[in-house]
Amino acid sequence: MSNRTALIALPLVVAVGALVALAGSQGGATVAGVPVFALAVTVAFVIQWGAFVPAFLGQTERFFDLTGSLTYIFITLSLLLLTPGVDARALLVGALVIAWAGRLGTFLFRRVSRAGADDRFDEIKPSLPRFLNVWTIQGLWVTFTAAAAWVTITSANRVPLGWFALLGTLVWLLGFGLEVVADWQKSRFRADPDNRGRFISTGLWSISRHPNYLGEILLWAGVAIIALPVLQGWQWVAIISPLFVTLLLTRVSGIPLLEKKAEQKWGGQADYEEYKARTPVLVPRPGAGRRDRLVAAR
Repeated sequence: MSNRTALIALPLVVAVGALVALAGSQGGATVAGVPVFALAVTVAFVIQWGAFVPAFLGQTERFFDLTGSLTYIFITLSLLLLTPGVDARALLVGALVIAWAGRLGTFLFRRVSRAGADDRFDEIKPSLPRFLNVWTIQGLWVTFTAAAAWVTITSANRVPLGWFALLGTLVWLLGFGLEVVADWQKSRFRADPDNRGRFISTGLWSISRHPNYLGEILLWAGVAIIALPVLQGWQWVAIISPLFVTLLLTRVSGIPLLEKKAEQKWGGQADYEEYKARTPVLVPRPGAGRRDRLVAAR
């Protein structure tokens, strides 16, 4: 993305965030006449812009992921405190978002601290408009992904917990478990000096090339399922949460970038080509990973 494109994209990203804030505020709580949901979206962007200043001056991206995670936690906690009549459903989705953000933020911060840098930002950091645009997009990322939870918390429509809550919680637990285990397995694999320069193809990574992303998609789908009974009118914009996560991870910045990097690093190697042929990109299929288990058992 050029500087000119970044300057054009910046107001567009903010405009999209404003539209989501307007739609998600319908039928929601207010503070001093200001919709609480809209206030949350505004704060999500302001936090990113505030963190951008020292990040640009210091030419560092080390606190980028941590800032995003802390934004989820701070805003979700604030909504639970500011919204009158918070019920069990609101407390449930709030707890799920905070648990996810706390775990992932800690994991990502430790990872970038060990690595010393994140090479995704090497070409972006020197450019003020491009670097600012990345932080602004993170504000939109937070808004989109947390929309279902924040609408649930701020909505005036209160519905007792039922089957949707149970199903959504189970889906969230499955997704959270996949993400945690996949991240742990990959960290352990990379910590072994014998695996330097190799790709992981064991554990969950033997049945999916991106099991952590599958977990991410599932957990946000779980939050959206819990939210379904309270959504009404324009609040249905909150369904963008799992759709956005899925689109971004499978078509934009997640899997496509990692697959490209892997291809540049291991493409053409017999073992990697065999791994790609037998292992689905995202969703496991029956029998996937069986050969790895048989080899490990020999």
